Amino acid sequence: MGFFATIIAILIAGDFIISWCADRLLRGTPHARWSRAVVGSFFLFQIAGLVLVLSSRVQPSLAHFISAKPITAAIYLWHLTLLPPLLILCLAGLCWRAVLFGGKRLTGRKAAPVKRTENDVTRRTFLRVAAAAAPAVLTLGATAISLPQLNRLRLRRLTLRLPQLPLALDGLTIAHVTDVHVGRFTSGPVLDTILRTTNSLAADLVILTGDLINYEIRDLPVALDLVSRMQSRYGVFMCEGNHDLMDDAAAFGAQTRAAGVRLLVNEAEQVQIGGEAIQLLGLQWGLGRTHSPQAARGDAPIAASMQALLQETDPTAFRILLAHHPHAFDHATDIPLTLAGHTHGGQLMLNSDAGFGPLLFRYWSGVYTRGDQHLVVSNGTGNWFPLRTAAPAEIIHITLRKA
Repeated sequence: MGFFATIIAILIAGDFIISWCADRLLRGTPHARWSRAVVGSFFLFQIAGLVLVLSSRVQPSLAHFISAKPITAAIYLWHLTLLPPLLILCLAGLCWRAVLFGGKRLTGRKAAPVKRTENDVTRRTFLRVAAAAAPAVLTLGATAISLPQLNRLRLRRLTLRLPQLPLALDGLTIAHVTDVHVGRFTSGPVLDTILRTTNSLAADLVILTGDLINYEIRDLPVALDLVSRMQSRYGVFMCEGNHDLMDDAAAFGAQTRAAGVRLLVNEAEQVQIGGEAIQLLGLQWGLGRTHSPQAARGDAPIAASMQALLQETDPTAFRILLAHHPHAFDHATDIPLTLAGHTHGGQLMLNSDAGFGPLLFRYWSGVYTRGDQHLVVSNGTGNWFPLRTAAPAEIIHITLRKA
């Protein structure tokens, strides 16, 4: 909690620092009074918005003030994407000015007056106004780009050839749905698209690998209604993710099971298909029953949770691991197929191999193999953050074939 509070304090301090720099740039420019008021209003909106976003987690009645997706997207994009680099540039500029000023004081020299033409003044004024307006312009542009993405979803089809697959299961199909994040950014029409796309596949199994809700437990009824209407031949199965546990972990588990959803928390369940047994193993997020949303940071808790789950394995059945974090693959001994999410495909990627995905994870999108074992990592269907680049939201349709 101390780390989180520090980050918030830095963001708010950054708002004040950049707003002060922008105000300084606008002084002495034409229509300075109005331009300073407009730029100042942008920063007041951002500070107030950040406070409301944080406060709404404690006091849900405040959420309606920032319920509009464009408003929330602008707050997220500014503070989590644009503010950090601009703050670094602003601080670097202030430090450079301080160095120059200090150097002049030490040498006792005065800078020679610079003669400026009218074009120089005009260009200088334009650059000052442009720099001061950049935060608002960039935020509006990023918000305009991000909003249409919230309702986009692709269907990705994969065929996996597995030597361990029983011949009777050749052609088995799975709809892999993960990271729906029902809540702030995933609501309304996009949920209908997720449901319609999933059901159109008529898959043998529907498997969800965590982060059904974004944060608030009050969004769980809508999320469970979505899951209850998903259709498959042999059932819908789910494991938990870190976002599912952030607000009220106990209520998440209790309400999910009460709704009849097959939630597997370090548990196994068998399904008979074509006379063959398929064992579905759902990995718990972190070790123990504390349900801490931070419990699986690092690989040690994942390994410990996997060690406990492996005690449930049936070597006579074809096994599929449901794991929210893809690093569970490294500890999935003798499990032919692992399905995972969590990474959002890297969320902000330059291309399929460069971006936050490889910086944060060993496996971030697509199919990975180790010997006869396969891992499928989905980009997820929903969003906790409004902008994706080169990591589109998706549902994966998997067809298993006997190698």
